[in-house]
Amino acid sequence: MTRRTGAQMIWETLLTEGVTTVFGYPGGAILPAYDAMLDYPIRHVLVRHEQNAVHMADGYTRASGQVGVVIATSGPGATNLVTGIATAFMDSSPVVCVTGQVSSHLLGSDAFQEIDIVGITIPVTKQNFLVTRAEDIAPTLRLALHVARSGRPGPVLVDITKDAQQSEIDGVECDVPLAKACPVAAGDDIDRALDLIRSAERPLILAGQGVLLSGASEELRTFAERSRAPVAMTLLGIGALPASHPLNLGMMGMHGEAWVNQAIQESDLLLAFGMRFDDRVTGDPKKYAPLARKIHAELDPAEVNKIIKVDVALIGDLAATLRALLDHLSPLDHAPWLAHIAALTGDAAVRDIKHLPDDGHLYAAHVIHDIWRLTGGKALVTTDVGQHQMWEAQYYHHEEPRSLITSGGLGTMGFGFPAALGAKLARPDAEVWAIVGDGGFQMTQAELATAAQEGIKVNIAVIDNGYLGMVRQWQQFFYKRRYSATPISSPDFVALARAHGLDGVCVKARHEVEDAVRWARETGTTVILDFRVEQEDTVYPMVASGASLDTMIRRPVQSRLAETAGDL
Repeated sequence: MTRRTGAQMIWETLLTEGVTTVFGYPGGAILPAYDAMLDYPIRHVLVRHEQNAVHMADGYTRASGQVGVVIATSGPGATNLVTGIATAFMDSSPVVCVTGQVSSHLLGSDAFQEIDIVGITIPVTKQNFLVTRAEDIAPTLRLALHVARSGRPGPVLVDITKDAQQSEIDGVECDVPLAKACPVAAGDDIDRALDLIRSAERPLILAGQGVLLSGASEELRTFAERSRAPVAMTLLGIGALPASHPLNLGMMGMHGEAWVNQAIQESDLLLAFGMRFDDRVTGDPKKYAPLARKIHAELDPAEVNKIIKVDVALIGDLAATLRALLDHLSPLDHAPWLAHIAALTGDAAVRDIKHLPDDGHLYAAHVIHDIWRLTGGKALVTTDVGQHQMWEAQYYHHEEPRSLITSGGLGTMGFGFPAALGAKLARPDAEVWAIVGDGGFQMTQAELATAAQEGIKVNIAVIDNGYLGMVRQWQQFFYKRRYSATPISSPDFVALARAHGLDGVCVKARHEVEDAVRWARETGTTVILDFRVEQEDTVYPMVASGASLDTMIRRPVQSRLAETAGDL
């Protein structure tokens, strides 16, 4: 049997597992692996910062459902990964990070660029490993990939010492770990849930990212249509049910639709499908849906009864759980409830019109609505975190699963652009837009060099308002407009793009948006559209932290945007 180095086993194992693209940055402790990489058909994307490598891998996996793989060196190379790993952990993204480590005889000696990355990442990984022998590399990597994608997905880190990479061994034969059968909700619990469903008069489905992760979109649609129960979406659940579906009410929570939050508070049964009752969804948990019985269908038992106590827990794969419910569910009718919600909605459905009026000011709502209109709602969109993220969720109507990629649980500024690059590599035929803020984009704008070097085409829409917008909004409402450290200057983004051999355009008026978007779509390289929007615009509605869902801050009727976007 041909002898192999540990470094060669890294690439052979990844290829065997179907990995063809990795995101990384070289350094001394991982150099044997980089040397061996030249002999294997692996595409390596050279990032400009290791955190962004994880965001790219995260975007790659969320767009494709395949595991994203990162490679980095020891010390600062490894510690730079941590924010990206934490982002993936909070949002259940299957990412595997392979890091180099100092040689095993130096462990614990504070050697140059030695850091205990295994210890550092314990709280933000599903599992992590330190490998000190070449013969353990292949089985550990296979296990890491299996752990990352099985059950509730999440990130895994494999730290490999330099001597393990350099050592030669005979080829290692090891079986891929057998996939465990997905747990199925107990029959008695299914029966109890069905009893509640059949007796409810005001049911409401809460659809989270678990619908996407389990591939249960069709089951969700069938269940909603058969039960005639309206569906509210979490931020990460957007796309699980087409936005145009008549039972899709829109997003819930802190910046969700007013009628959705009101319907939650009035419902008599909540069916939580693959969501974890995040505080941004519930508001004050003591006042959350006080009239409702609650059914929680969830794969991870640790999430059940953690925030909201439920009447029935359906622990298991969501798609299998929905099929089990559908096997015994006859069509139901909730016409009075649906009519009541329609009355709550009123004329706020103004978001669905084809053209928002132009009052002489450029608003983020204009920009995002027009991007949606001109792309036919078919683009894959990534976002940073902040006001633009909420406006995207409100004004870009997603019809397909995995068409919105955003940082939910950790709320990581700078996520959007590198995630877009990863998503484009996962789905090269997709039209990819990164909708970012002027603050968040500046955190990761160095990846323009990666886009140029790798020839990756994405469209970057910078919602440029000269503030750290969401923080400014909180200062507006709760700190008497004392704008401390939120005004932010920016470079000339168009000049920045051109400095990287790319291109861009600055847009200051509504009538310029359409031409700019069309130009971006037709240009073959990554481009920046710098949208200079109204500075002190605000996301409405807003539920104050710790308040109940039905105590929303709504847009003042006399505001300049009242006629443009309605009472949101």
